[in-house]
Amino acid sequence: MGISSTIIDPEERLTNPSNRDDADAGPTVVHLDSQRDIRRGLSIPCITVLDANGRVIEAEQRNVIRFVAQQGFGADIIFGAGTTGECNRIANRERQRLIRIQVDEAGQINRDISVDGRRIEAWVGVTAATRKETLENLECAIAEGAEAAVIAPLSIQDLGDMVRFFQREVSDLFDHQGRAVRIFLYDNADIAANPRIPHMRTRDVKRLSRLPFIRGVKVSASRRVLGNYTKGAAHFKDKGEFGIYVGNAMLMFQVFKLEDGLAGRIREYWNRYLLHNELPIGVVAGPANVLPREWQRAWRACYAGDERLMSIYKSAFKKFDAACGFGRDGNRVDKSIACFKHALKIEGVIETDFLATGTLRLDDEERREFALRYSAIKSNLSQLTDAQWTSRN
Repeated sequence: MGISSTIIDPEERLTNPSNRDDADAGPTVVHLDSQRDIRRGLSIPCITVLDANGRVIEAEQRNVIRFVAQQGFGADIIFGAGTTGECNRIANRERQRLIRIQVDEAGQINRDISVDGRRIEAWVGVTAATRKETLENLECAIAEGAEAAVIAPLSIQDLGDMVRFFQREVSDLFDHQGRAVRIFLYDNADIAANPRIPHMRTRDVKRLSRLPFIRGVKVSASRRVLGNYTKGAAHFKDKGEFGIYVGNAMLMFQVFKLEDGLAGRIREYWNRYLLHNELPIGVVAGPANVLPREWQRAWRACYAGDERLMSIYKSAFKKFDAACGFGRDGNRVDKSIACFKHALKIEGVIETDFLATGTLRLDDEERREFALRYSAIKSNLSQLTDAQWTSRN
């Protein structure tokens, strides 16, 4: 394995001249601070604003990034170039453009705002169809100063041995670059290259956790699959050094729910048994593209066990999820990404809501129907919650 127990701190590099890369000194690295390195909270996987030819519209993409940040009251982590961003359906050069735009805009946001001294982190998806393109994207993320890269190993078509890919190819890349970024794994059966292998093996993740740059996993799966990872979390690294993020966002209401009464206690015991008493440290919520303040408040309510707020937000978010589906009964078709973009167009955040080839579109009737549903959900939430936690453009 390589030297990748070290990682560049972008702020350190900018503020301390002795840590800048120059021709005489060569690349400089600083040791990874494990305590401040795992970010908790709300991760918002940004939509990608595309033109009719599948190219990223930079100005509008920056608007989206600013909107989900909400001046420090929205995303804790802005996650770009993921599946919600349709990056499995756009050209790789556009993925790299998106990485550059996102990291730059997140940096500007952090310079403009400060809420309780917290910074918004910029994470980028680097997964591509091949190992070669994935490594090229990872190199781009390093060059641009991304704070983390997200890789869905099982979506890489020519992956081969997953453990060896990270131990040798990723580690060697970091060695040659003279720096590393944190890597978070992504488990999502919907984008697995081989449907017969929908999830990563826990034993493989345990082996990968020995690499100091592997810092957690985003799990878009059932509570039981989530539990497999939380079971192993205590063994991956020292406690608190490996983060589990809920990818099926509505699960957070189950995971953090406190129960009363005998039946409730039994349900809570069973829930904790499935999760092996290891709670996730964050949630990745696609619908938070549209309602970033609301999802941030809901996350805080879940973590604090505020049952009243949990109930309000759970009900609203279930209605929003239903609003993104069309058809009847068993024929319901989910068109979430199209709805996210249309909602942002309604809010004036973007002017263009084109979709990548392969993403399900809304017809004219569905657009009108969604707009009515969305308006009713927002109106109801504004009556039940503090105006401070209502998203605004």
